[in-house]
Amino acid sequence: MELNLLELVKNRYSCRAYKLLAVEKAKLDYILECVRFAPSAVNNQPWRFHMVSCEEEKAKLWQCYNRDWFKTAPMYVIACMLHDEEWVRSDGKHHGDMDIAIAVEHLCLAATEQGLATCWVCNFDATLCKELFALPENEEPAVIIPLGYAADEMKAKSRKSMDDIVSRHV
Repeated sequence: MELNLLELVKNRYSCRAYKLLAVEKAKLDYILECVRFAPSAVNNQPWRFHMVSCEEEKAKLWQCYNRDWFKTAPMYVIACMLHDEEWVRSDGKHHGDMDIAIAVEHLCLAATEQGLATCWVCNFDATLCKELFALPENEEPAVIIPLGYAADEMKAKSRKSMDDIVSRHV
């Protein structure tokens, strides 16, 4: 069954338990193609996505974020900003953080559409991650996304009311 965007958004959640099943290459390729088409400021696409699935590399990530639930994922994506490629507004505001957020959410929604689960992990040791994966100077790890089949179930989401989040100036 194909989901419309609202259903897809409602079905995406922060999964914290994964089945020991590999992600199929066709699904992964589809998800990465969705990421490739994510918009960015002046189309600079200032990102690099590192795919981590071998045990040795996964163990490095676990040093950066040591949580039992995190270790259940069959694979991870390290989403990095490329600071030398990000657009900078005339007042000096760098937009790499916004661009990577858009691309990561494309990844998460595409994964949901493919029957997979994800979770945004931002509370990790980015300095250690950069060191352990020997990332170049211009590359900053921004988000780690565990990716796989959910072994938990989505809990009800509490959302603010429309009036709490929208101010209409018409």
